[in-house]
Amino acid sequence: MLAAVLKDYNDLVLDDVPVPKPGPGEALVCIRSCGFCATDYKAIKGIRRNVRFPLIPGHEPAGIVEAVGAHVTSVKEGDEVVLMPSGFCGSCRNCRLGLTHYCETSYTTGGDGPEDVRPGSFAEYTLTGANVLFRKPSEVSFDAACQAEPVSGAWKGVIQYSQMSVGDDVVVIGTGAIGMYCLMVAKAAGAGRLVAVDVSDYALEKARQLGATHTINPRTHKVKEAVYDVIPEGPDLVVEAAGPIEAVKLMTSLLRRGTRWNIFGITTHETFELDGGLMHFLEARMDSSFSTTPLAMEKALRLMKSGLVNPEKVISHRFPLTEIHKAVEVMGTGERNKVVINP
Repeated sequence: MLAAVLKDYNDLVLDDVPVPKPGPGEALVCIRSCGFCATDYKAIKGIRRNVRFPLIPGHEPAGIVEAVGAHVTSVKEGDEVVLMPSGFCGSCRNCRLGLTHYCETSYTTGGDGPEDVRPGSFAEYTLTGANVLFRKPSEVSFDAACQAEPVSGAWKGVIQYSQMSVGDDVVVIGTGAIGMYCLMVAKAAGAGRLVAVDVSDYALEKARQLGATHTINPRTHKVKEAVYDVIPEGPDLVVEAAGPIEAVKLMTSLLRRGTRWNIFGITTHETFELDGGLMHFLEARMDSSFSTTPLAMEKALRLMKSGLVNPEKVISHRFPLTEIHKAVEVMGTGERNKVVINP
């Protein structure tokens, strides 16, 4: 099969590799669409260094079941499915608590986090556990369905962890694809004033189209003053979905008493300072959100099936797998939203 193989940082090659065969409990999926995540880009460009080579990136896939291994009854050949990249055993203590993303023997297909990183979906086929496959709703396209994983992460972070309520005033810092999904989930959940912050006017225009009531560009405005002009009493929730440490520092500057804040976008190991006494008296509650769970995936697919969140609106570029290098170039530009690969 054709696959994009990362041999080293800045050395992504199209290669012919063997098609894997499913063992007991596994399924082989023919990939129709795979989202290009910023963490994939960071691995390819060497921005994140927790990569072991060779690696087939791509952890936001949807496709059609090609074959199943022994004892698999939940899916069959020909089923249209979405793959959750976070594999889990289902029997360890964390799994039985519903914390499958903390699984003691977890693996990921094409992503990062666990020690066990398996080939991802910038390829024609992906092998994974059948227990991480979800039925694709017939009314949702493959290009939209492959976004179930980031949409599920947005739901998990904004709703399950940070407990956003109807009418809450929300600030989303960073409106790349994941920030857009956080914004769309917040909008669907009944956010009041919904402020998008980004250095890209291109991204901010898309944020306005998707429901942001206000937009702020830090290059032309003092963000804290602009946010408090819109929300004089301060935000109920601030979501950092940008990635750079500067976005985290900006988030902490926006807090008032009782603000909830979620470190969502940063995945690199960088530090920032907090005034302990100030945080004590503010009672500002920090959350963070990484990976996803079966519950979050089911919620994402329901949001997509109902039309409350439509990932098609976030996709700006599509490339066949043979043009993966063009996709990498686009990922490095400011004028793009979600990039999708179609193997």
